[in-house]
Amino acid sequence: MFAVADRLRIRDDLIAHARNDDQIVGAALVGSAARGEEDAWSDIDLVLQLAPDADEPTIVDAWTRWIDDRFDVADTLDVFAGARYRVFLLTTSLQIDLSFWKYGEFRGTGESFHLVFGTANPPSTPSAPDLDALIGMGWLYALHARSAIARGKLWQAVMMLDDLRNQIIALACVRHGLNPWHGRDVDHLPAADLDALLRSRSATVTASALQRSLRMLIERFLAEVADHDGTRSRALTQPLHTLGAP
Repeated sequence: MFAVADRLRIRDDLIAHARNDDQIVGAALVGSAARGEEDAWSDIDLVLQLAPDADEPTIVDAWTRWIDDRFDVADTLDVFAGARYRVFLLTTSLQIDLSFWKYGEFRGTGESFHLVFGTANPPSTPSAPDLDALIGMGWLYALHARSAIARGKLWQAVMMLDDLRNQIIALACVRHGLNPWHGRDVDHLPAADLDALLRSRSATVTASALQRSLRMLIERFLAEVADHDGTRSRALTQPLHTLGAP
């Protein structure tokens, strides 16, 4: 496990390297560091602004070589969400997220953005959760959970039920004004919501237990949908109750 002092030292090294790279003209901390909420398990989230004429793939490769030469990197992963996020996993379990943003797209989205150097563009408003997608994926997971149970594919059913539960959690977080992204605020849901989620989990991987879990999750899902779109919840009630039937 990495020490906090090691994380701070590595972050300082990354920022110093960014200041000395003429293809990087801005940098910002995001996430828990920007909010002043870091703890012993926090990772490094650094946003880099590319120079106007910078070639992004070349810069990413150069930074990757630089990091590989200085730190014990176990693996890397690229995630694309508005820009490329190159995620490094060090052998100490420290995670480094570097995102490389085009010059004109480097901007904050709220309190989770702390400018280190450079000039950020005017901040943008974070996009609202896509309720249509959350609801649509919810009933889709319920459908596939039912068919997996019927086919005797019980571990597939477990996965589909977990995915359905995740949609319910996201909808509940939105209802309470909490951050639904990757369950970041799920632990702040009211006790009654968390208790309902707990009771919906199956203790065993049997067809009867998973079918019971499906019925309970369908009821929670319909209740969450009703809070956001009553008409849609009523339209979904009949087909989803059919899925939950023994």
